[in-house]
Amino acid sequence: MILLLLSAIIPVAVFLYCIYRKDTEKEPLKLLVKCFLWGCAVTVPVILVELSLNFGNPVITSLFPNAFYDAFIVASLVEEAAKFLCLYLIIWKHKEFDQYFDGIIYAVFVSLGFAMVENILYMLDGGLGRAVARAILAVPMHGLCGVMMGYFFSLARFSSIDKRTKLLWYSFLVPFSFHGLYDFCIMYFIPQIEINEGMAGLFLLAFSGVVISIWRIGLKNIKKHLAQDTGKNR
Repeated sequence: MILLLLSAIIPVAVFLYCIYRKDTEKEPLKLLVKCFLWGCAVTVPVILVELSLNFGNPVITSLFPNAFYDAFIVASLVEEAAKFLCLYLIIWKHKEFDQYFDGIIYAVFVSLGFAMVENILYMLDGGLGRAVARAILAVPMHGLCGVMMGYFFSLARFSSIDKRTKLLWYSFLVPFSFHGLYDFCIMYFIPQIEINEGMAGLFLLAFSGVVISIWRIGLKNIKKHLAQDTGKNR
């Protein structure tokens, strides 16, 4: 059991440490912990909403619309909306939100608070194998979606008022889209692989494309905001 818990927690801790190290002006630990704990706590209402959406799901016999509904509506929409709400309520007007990179670091702490609790729940259900798979794929996905959310969140915070609403929408819609694509690839292709081995190659291609895109955009956003903060401090 201890090994399973560590397999769920360590990947989250590693990702958080890597993001924290990049911050040129360290944020208060108390505020970071608050973001992380809110991310953990919001898992409970998220699960309840997702269960109700699954319960109320109309009977869909076709795999494509069913996978789309589960990936984009049940999972991505609910989870990214909850994370965005936590980030907005805690950080938007906070005095410590004074650099571009701050939006990224706070968003990642919220996202990975959620991811850690989700990891533990999946680990209890699927064991070590699932925990390892999530450590490699799901934790970075949540973290990098947090990077995307924080990137546009900071742009909104430091932009003129007329641009804020659009950028805040981007702060939600961009991670929502990538999270949904990630889940859709898993929910749509994997069931077909079991009955059609030819789908394995297509799944690998589609899934790899989504994962690589998430990494590239996430890392690009990190570099952009670090550069903006460096220029701002000169």
